[in-house]
Amino acid sequence: MDDLDVLVTSNAENGFEERIIEAEENYGDAEIENVLRPKSMDGYVGQDKVKDNLAVFIASAKMRSDALDHVLLYGPPGLGKTTLAHIIATELGSQLKVTSGPAIERAGDLAAILTNLNKNDVLFIDEIHRLNHSVEEILYPAMEDFTLDFIIGKGPSARSVQLPLPKFTLIGATTRVGMLSSPLRDRFGVICRLENYSIDELTEIVKRSSEKLGIPIEDLAAREIAKRSRGTPRIANRLLRRAHDYAIVLKHDLVLLSDAQKCLSMLEIDELGLDSTDKKLLTAMAKKFNGGPCGLDTLGATINEDSVTIEDVYEPYLLRLGFIARTPRGRVLLRRGYEHLGLIMPEKNIGLYSIYEEQNNED
Repeated sequence: MDDLDVLVTSNAENGFEERIIEAEENYGDAEIENVLRPKSMDGYVGQDKVKDNLAVFIASAKMRSDALDHVLLYGPPGLGKTTLAHIIATELGSQLKVTSGPAIERAGDLAAILTNLNKNDVLFIDEIHRLNHSVEEILYPAMEDFTLDFIIGKGPSARSVQLPLPKFTLIGATTRVGMLSSPLRDRFGVICRLENYSIDELTEIVKRSSEKLGIPIEDLAAREIAKRSRGTPRIANRLLRRAHDYAIVLKHDLVLLSDAQKCLSMLEIDELGLDSTDKKLLTAMAKKFNGGPCGLDTLGATINEDSVTIEDVYEPYLLRLGFIARTPRGRVLLRRGYEHLGLIMPEKNIGLYSIYEEQNNED
């Protein structure tokens, strides 16, 4: 078992033990995702409603020999917004220019990008909600009228100049659509929400990824990885590579179900995709706060985590599972959370938060 100890140590040194199930892009993800990225709508698994709608709009734009309306893709990280942007450009037969909101610091940076576009090009701006306000204002006339407005000179001699731009398609991607200003959001003609993937869809993604990466895998192992991937393809592909590491150390020719189970257990990822930090948070709510309600700052101090990190990183998945709920008085632990921990819900809480449990059952 010395080889397995080496594997654990190697993973720890490279940060794999720290939120390997985090949906945000980690170091090393980009290179693998470029290899795994499908090239067409047919190869893109899941998001059927979004694909069907986009197929119609793309076909219409091609028949009109015109640019596709501007597209806004939003949803949790790791669901394939960047991949979908590449596919849209490919389906249109257009050139794709890629940038991100934080990379465009000044209005001049955006002006340089826009003036270098050709007719019917696709401009993809990731994390578009992080655009500076001054940059965003340059974008309004560019999206609506395909013009670039800027001021030459200063004082009384200053004059406004309007530069025409070729028709282009802007694709914006964001994980926080609520942070987009209304004027910017209203200028997108096509708005698509990406949903979390089902276990069957993730199983298919894992099997396709294993073929592209040359990783033989058992069907049951692929499904086991899918079950623990929190509905996110990026996490599924990451766990596939870790399970492959485990199989290599054991000198197995393919990733077996037992390899996937033992590897994920070693990484402290349970059958629902919760890790040790998730469980520490739930346990603190159950044992130190009797199920709540408890304030976010107090909870953060208890488990030694920043309250913003809890709200942005840990809470969303626990809320989706129906393990916790946000109430006007603070966070509370629901029946499902107690059951997952193997604990009994206090009698005083039974029925007290039933309204939140009913909401989760409806969802």
